[in-house]
Amino acid sequence: MTATDPGFRCAVESAGRPDDLAGTASQVRAFLLVEEPGPWGVDALTDSRLEVGAALKQAAAAAGVRPLLARRHGRSDVAAGRRVFAAWAHPHQPWLETAVVERDDDLLSLDLAALGRGDSPGLMPSDAPVIAVCTHGRHDACCAERGRPASAALAQAHPEESWQVSHIGGDRFAGNLVVLPHGLYYGRIDPTSALTVAGAHLAGHVDLDHLRGRSGWAMPVQAAEIAVRRRLGETRLDAVRLLRRRRDADAGLTRVELEVGGRSWAVEVRTTTGPEQARLTCRAGRDNPLPHHEIRTVETLS
Repeated sequence: MTATDPGFRCAVESAGRPDDLAGTASQVRAFLLVEEPGPWGVDALTDSRLEVGAALKQAAAAAGVRPLLARRHGRSDVAAGRRVFAAWAHPHQPWLETAVVERDDDLLSLDLAALGRGDSPGLMPSDAPVIAVCTHGRHDACCAERGRPASAALAQAHPEESWQVSHIGGDRFAGNLVVLPHGLYYGRIDPTSALTVAGAHLAGHVDLDHLRGRSGWAMPVQAAEIAVRRRLGETRLDAVRLLRRRRDADAGLTRVELEVGGRSWAVEVRTTTGPEQARLTCRAGRDNPLPHHEIRTVETLS
């Protein structure tokens, strides 16, 4: 079977390997979500009914902003205007803003440069989180097949917070879910675990069974945070703070120092990409090395 065979499923293959979720969240701080309930092509922004999609994609790239299309489960129009979210996924000071845009051309007037710097683009502050499941089937079949049932369950239980979004990364971990503005990525989500993740977040906690990482941090730091949380059984949302990190690129080592409840921890992470190789997406044309974060040591600091 080849990766172009319609029967190939990257998430099924991944589940049969010892692929650890920890440290696999896309590294993003600035997000822009634009409501578009119509069909999404392989490239959501340019292959959709959003006429300014190509221009918006270009502007977002220049500003360092991750643009995503979003839609409500079961909704098919934007007659009342498009809902827009701007999120800054800072690990310690995240924020979320929102507005309804009546004209598509107004999307090109959004201050994306400000958002990319972590400054307000001028929308209305929002205290409610966005719980978004990737259902981008034209990008990867697993995202639709595993994401849509999870999205349906969330839409019934948490209709105001729940959205479907285009590709967020990590296809082989489908269903994938991201909670904004915290930038918390979760993987291997099904309808039951999606409700568990959402319930935990709304109660101020993370779900360690499905947490991939916090997008505001580099991947080795994500892995270190999860390692310390697992060691302590610590699930409080904002309980872990990054003190410093030191990277030895030649050795593939990252030393991460974290603070939890007034106590400091040092974690040494070794990041490798092989020798194992696999097809990491349903549409992949060849095998690629499997990235892996090995937690070498976890120790307290005096």
